[in-house]
Amino acid sequence: MPNFKIPESVLVVIHTQGREVLLLERADNPGFWQSVTGSRDTPDETFVQTAAREVFEETGICADASGFADWAVSNIYEIYPAWRVRYAPGVTRNTEHVFSLCVSRATPVVLSPREHTACRWLPWLEAADQCFSPSNAEAILMLPQFMA
Repeated sequence: MPNFKIPESVLVVIHTQGREVLLLERADNPGFWQSVTGSRDTPDETFVQTAAREVFEETGICADASGFADWAVSNIYEIYPAWRVRYAPGVTRNTEHVFSLCVSRATPVVLSPREHTACRWLPWLEAADQCFSPSNAEAILMLPQFMA
């Protein structure tokens, strides 16, 4: 039996107090920049556990659950056709839960080469413009209200 992805994921906007946002370039789609994203590993993994795991896997940043801000924002979107093979047959939509993590600009970032080829810190408005995902761009644009 194939191990299909669970169509419930997290989006984590990693940022500094100065509203610089960390973006990652996808290894499978050069030129596609995004925040940390990832699906739940199991149905009983909490979303904040998923957020902490994905941040560590993709950036090497180790943060416990208390460091994450749960925005209580969810986006339901159509899964890109090219990526639907990762999900059970008939699954076409994903629910994404938005979190943020504030870190120092000096925090070392160690990319997972399987997932990302480059990273960069950008001012929040510039970062939103660079995202290929509309929900990721919208989340970055909401950053100031969740930092207040």
